[in-house]
Amino acid sequence: MTRRYWNINLEEMMEAGVHFGHGTRKWNPRMAPYISAKRKGIHITNLTRTARFLSEACDLVFDAASRGKQFLIVGTKNKAADSVARAAVRARCHYVNKKWLGGILTNWSTTETRLHKFRDLRMEQKMGRLNRLPKRDAAMLKRQLSHLQTYLGGIKYMTGLPDIVIIVDQHEEYTALRECITLGIPTICLIDTNCDPDLGDISIPANDDAIASIRLILNKLVFAICEGRSSYIINP
Repeated sequence: MTRRYWNINLEEMMEAGVHFGHGTRKWNPRMAPYISAKRKGIHITNLTRTARFLSEACDLVFDAASRGKQFLIVGTKNKAADSVARAAVRARCHYVNKKWLGGILTNWSTTETRLHKFRDLRMEQKMGRLNRLPKRDAAMLKRQLSHLQTYLGGIKYMTGLPDIVIIVDQHEEYTALRECITLGIPTICLIDTNCDPDLGDISIPANDDAIASIRLILNKLVFAICEGRSSYIINP
């Protein structure tokens, strides 16, 4: 795996609040090795370990992107949704940021059928054909299109299972994580102090409630993916 310098520094993470965990009563004991202190009833994450695992994750995605691999970024809670969409668009990745519909990956044939329907409806709307239908039929199809756009809009160009899935808030996206584990898809998980660090392939201990923290972690991964993609284009 290619080793590169990703400019990950502790001061930057401190400013983004990456080190703040959950309350000490809401913790998973398996996170003990990743916690450095308790402060006012809150666990403090060991940022040296965060930097190490974030660097490993950047190495992994750089290497994968340089070989043309595809990524899916998942983060559906309100504080993560916008950052997930922006990061995915910037890195040309697929994403789910509204709601994880159970079986998106493990029942891929059904998902693929929905995506075909979604693309067909988008084309019908673009060509103006929906407006030529009876009002009731047009309204029904437009509602269906809106629903598909909300939940599948970020994966509309996905033609097969992703090679790597990046999960923002492992606890919130447990269903998505279980699907990846079932299918053997490698995962990179942002984990707070209430998570099990042994579930993801690479677990990055970090604050999953602060927008600044989520954005910083995603920005580092996206930069590595973009660098990897550039390498793939130059040296196909």
